[in-house]
Amino acid sequence: MRLRRSCLAVPGSSEKMLAKAATLAADQIFLDLEDAVSPLEKEASRSTVVAALNTHDYSGKTRVVRVNGVTTQWCLGDIVEVVSGAGKDLDCIMIPKVEDAGQLHFVDHLLTQLETQHGIGHRIGIEAQIENAQGTVNLREIATATDRIETIIFGPGDYAAAIGVAQLVIGSIDPGYPGDQWHYVISKIVTTARAFGLQAIDGPYTDIKNVDEYRRLCHRARLVGFDGKWVLHPLQVDVANEVFMPTQEQFDDARRLLDAYHHATHVERKGAVMHEGQMIDEASRKIAEAVVARGEAAGMTAAAQA
Repeated sequence: MRLRRSCLAVPGSSEKMLAKAATLAADQIFLDLEDAVSPLEKEASRSTVVAALNTHDYSGKTRVVRVNGVTTQWCLGDIVEVVSGAGKDLDCIMIPKVEDAGQLHFVDHLLTQLETQHGIGHRIGIEAQIENAQGTVNLREIATATDRIETIIFGPGDYAAAIGVAQLVIGSIDPGYPGDQWHYVISKIVTTARAFGLQAIDGPYTDIKNVDEYRRLCHRARLVGFDGKWVLHPLQVDVANEVFMPTQEQFDDARRLLDAYHHATHVERKGAVMHEGQMIDEASRKIAEAVVARGEAAGMTAAAQA
């Protein structure tokens, strides 16, 4: 899977920000034609996004364009112009406000036609953004709509508006609620994503100067099981990259556990053994394997090899 600890939102109408994005350490950048662009600038911004993908060095990053929703007047034109003009430099298309599988069937077939027409040698993925109650109810159907889907993303702003919660700081948690008011939807997104081998990405936090709270929200998302979080400002990039990867101690502990479990099962022929004071078994192996895979994807090595 692609590394998506930090997913940087870049307004598709801003040539300055599109250029700046190439210099930042975000794992993923998505050039936004939806909410970050005025309705009067949406069509003109398509060529700006195409030029940015063809010009700037986004190598090492997952390159994504968020188009307008399937039910809008711009979606078809967004996908056709972006894929036709820059499909060879594009990894995924992000579809906002996904409500049912049919919307992704449309995108899937359209991408197939464009890839064939323009000789694009790789398969463009889809990122599905869940932003309302209907999308949440239909999560299973959405996750299995096409094998192009790589991620499911939580969109907290539109979701709050759709279910009638007045939240002016998007992505925040109201301290007046006895717990986490978004726990149901974010847990359902992660569970569905894992059930079908997809990644789960948490959405934005708009109080960009409050880095401490952003860090806390990253930890909360990581503890639920998310693979990464949206980034709206350069200050948030390093925080997300740090939180959504294991510490060196966790990475080394997981490697030692894998070595011990391999010895136990292949040499001692035991299914469960004591390791550093704790019982480990097959479930332990799976957890440790995931930790090591996440660390290695981020370029980590064992401390002795560093």
